[in-house]
Amino acid sequence: MDAVTILPVPKCSTADPRMPAADKRGTVMIHPDPSGFSTEQSSYLSGFVSGILQGKRLPFLGQDEEGRFTHRPEESVHGTPVEDLCREELIKHERHGLDCFDSILANATTNEFPKEGDVFRYKFHGLFFVSPAQESIMLRARIAGGAMTSSQFRGMAEITRDWGNGFCDLTTRANLQVREILPPNCPNILMKLADLGLTSQGAGADNVRNITATPTSGFDPDELIDVMPYARAMHHYILKNRDLYGLPRKFNIAYDSGGRVSVCADTNDIGFQAVQVAANDHGIAPGIWFRMQLCGITGHKQFATDCGVLLTPAETIPVAAALMRVFIENGDRTNRKKARLKYLVDAWGLEKTLAATQAKLAFPLRHFPLHDCEAPRPKTKHGHLGVHPQSDGKNYLGVLIPVGRIAASQMNAIADIADHFGRGEIRLTVWQNLLIPGIPDEHLPAAIAALQAIDLDHRGHSASGGLVACTGSRGCKYAAADTKGNALTLAAHLSTRVELDHPVNIHLTGCQHSCAQHYIGDIGLMGTRVKTADGGSTDGYNIVLGGGCDDTQSIAREVWTSVAFEHVPHLIENLLCSYLAHRHEGETFTTFTRRLSIPELQSLAIL
Repeated sequence: MDAVTILPVPKCSTADPRMPAADKRGTVMIHPDPSGFSTEQSSYLSGFVSGILQGKRLPFLGQDEEGRFTHRPEESVHGTPVEDLCREELIKHERHGLDCFDSILANATTNEFPKEGDVFRYKFHGLFFVSPAQESIMLRARIAGGAMTSSQFRGMAEITRDWGNGFCDLTTRANLQVREILPPNCPNILMKLADLGLTSQGAGADNVRNITATPTSGFDPDELIDVMPYARAMHHYILKNRDLYGLPRKFNIAYDSGGRVSVCADTNDIGFQAVQVAANDHGIAPGIWFRMQLCGITGHKQFATDCGVLLTPAETIPVAAALMRVFIENGDRTNRKKARLKYLVDAWGLEKTLAATQAKLAFPLRHFPLHDCEAPRPKTKHGHLGVHPQSDGKNYLGVLIPVGRIAASQMNAIADIADHFGRGEIRLTVWQNLLIPGIPDEHLPAAIAALQAIDLDHRGHSASGGLVACTGSRGCKYAAADTKGNALTLAAHLSTRVELDHPVNIHLTGCQHSCAQHYIGDIGLMGTRVKTADGGSTDGYNIVLGGGCDDTQSIAREVWTSVAFEHVPHLIENLLCSYLAHRHEGETFTTFTRRLSIPELQSLAIL
């Protein structure tokens, strides 16, 4: 697609042709209207309007003779006085983030990056100025449920090739990011997304982030319900309601179908978990329902917990919308560290939060004991990798994308594989990998060979298959370590020294924001700067062990702090070898690390 240049829309002139003209003395001349005012009325109006334009203080509209308002209401945002708002809230109050498209166009014509408040507002359009890590802009798309057509995937490859750095990053919200974009290309990228049937609106800042869903939904033999239609409906509901933009902080929503592959629903602000309800004494019809889990935020060491509410699939959208509006009206807008949904529920309690939500609904919330629902089936660890049967007799192929980074040429090849051997569809996962569904048995060898031809694999290797890494210091100003680069170095080291017979997840995150969710990894590493002998600093990590989600839910425990990365590969090698040597029969790495005390774990890998 050819690039085009769009000029910014000029601001309206203060001169309005509909307003009466003034003479040289500043007196407004209102001439008699043969069908309206008399001469006397025109004279009065001329003097009145002239007085306004010349700054005369006239006692009207609640003003006293000095022009002061006698009952001026205090300006506030959802009850918070403007003077108490934090910096980001003041930026939003000054101008809504969605209203900065003219700035995007103006900066494109002058090849300038956003400045001051517009740096934050750009994020409402999914555009992130990532200075000082890079003097460029990052695009984050918005892909409902992580489901894409092959043509959309090709289109993202074109954006990456033509306007990015040639590589695309798969994220932990089943999404895509493109880096090293310059200002002149921003408008063309946003238009290209729209042409593809995609968007980046609300993909950053204080908005509802990408709606995630079980990536195998619709073809998973174990699922209870296809949740993709509801993830898409939630996606479009948010896009069409402007009041759902500019929350106190970001907000995450996930749908779990009960299928094999985890979507980490319990790490979200709202997690909708499909459940089976059998015959009961509560007057609830047997069938498939959703439980609502609230306040997952693992960076703050908290999973979402069941709130006792049972919903039909169709009720999930209005209930989520009502709860978000309660959050919008009552969330903390003074302290960014206390502005997530968790802190509102902590302050109010669950009962008050649900009552406020109920007040915004046209139907009653339905309370039902969790223990009367059938427990969801355990997840298949690394079910996002390899060949797996579908409910329709075909197969999906889970593709390993090392640390989620993929070249534009590889993206085009994967789209071709999806077209030639599958059903022309690609599913992104929260594990920074992707699935190609709908492959018949007879086409599997050719599909796998085509993957290998572009240097990709479908097998879950001992280390690389479980790697998850955030952007890191090469592209994020908050990160204290080069997480993606370090993750690849770690994988290369372990691949020649350790052979695992059970998958292990290793999550590397660059800072306390925990974009790679290190607390739910079997092994989690959070970046930190470590002092060196010469007075400088180097990449280092605090290391936690024993995390998990879903049926293995647990917040990992911190075992080592401030370990220079040069020592990390050998430390983890020793740890994994000790696990293989000392585990109980059939014991997973997670169970092994939870069984031992922190001193016992430290003794397994001496630095």
